[in-house]
Amino acid sequence: MRKAMLIDLRTCIGCHACSVACKVEFDVPLGVYRDTVKYVESGTYPKVHRHMIPVLCNHCEDAPCLEACPTNAITRLPGGEVVIDKDRCNGNRFCMSACPYGAIYIDPFEQVAQKCTFCEHRTAQGLQPACVEACPTHCRIFGDLDDAESAIAGKVAANSISTWKSEAGTLPRVLYIDPKGSLSLI
Repeated sequence: MRKAMLIDLRTCIGCHACSVACKVEFDVPLGVYRDTVKYVESGTYPKVHRHMIPVLCNHCEDAPCLEACPTNAITRLPGGEVVIDKDRCNGNRFCMSACPYGAIYIDPFEQVAQKCTFCEHRTAQGLQPACVEACPTHCRIFGDLDDAESAIAGKVAANSISTWKSEAGTLPRVLYIDPKGSLSLI
């Protein structure tokens, strides 16, 4: 099983419903995020284009944060989700330094590292991640890449897929349909 998320940048409208759903689900403090939408612009006046790019932990197959954690607080679940055990985290920030995506933050109240978990507590019950459920345009698809009958596997097979910072060599499990090359702008 290889759980992953596909984000179709052709249909993201930058509404931040995903970010808000995540903040509510995990009581994420102001000033930090597990899931957000970046806005990038390309072109020159008067032909400027704004691109919306949802970003979150990539649950990398070769996760640098996992290797960097000296307390073994970061582990991989059977579906491939990379998660942090807050009881084992000492807040040393090595994982933050190792992550090429800037997807890990220190919770200002608990003083431990936090990040997206693909809502493993929800998906273990057969539910979708909060961000997927909240998206009004259904630009996010979550599922098992190894299940040929899954919606995500079908969409991956039918489209040209990109990853963010592929040069980092982390083999991300957050995939994008990016027809305009927006990911290269961030």
